[in-house]
Amino acid sequence: MLLGLPVLTADYDFWIASDDITAFNAAAATAALMPTVDADTARRRGRYALENDEHVDVVVARSVPTVDGVEVAFDALWARRQSIDIGGGVAAQVPTIDDLILTKRFANRPKDLEDIRLLTILRDER
Repeated sequence: MLLGLPVLTADYDFWIASDDITAFNAAAATAALMPTVDADTARRRGRYALENDEHVDVVVARSVPTVDGVEVAFDALWARRQSIDIGGGVAAQVPTIDDLILTKRFANRPKDLEDIRLLTILRDER
């Protein structure tokens, strides 16, 4: 919704630098979200989850391929990120619409395809 469009996947996903796992988990703990594995295991696997009554997927890999083989690198997405003021002096760092579309192509599920369609419309309207 931060980009102006609610998406259908209705879950939370974060892609963070592997050096930020401990700080990210500490911030998530304030919302009672607990990691499913320790930081070293998360680095080896390239992903983990934070859970309570919510489920938050966290990717920590340097790059992830899309279903059609496009390699998407964290550092490149981070360099292009947008900062959006969410109030109270807090800003959220989010991918550009084009980069969000790329990340939706990691799994390419039907709900991701619908999100891609809607994000494409939003991008084209801007």
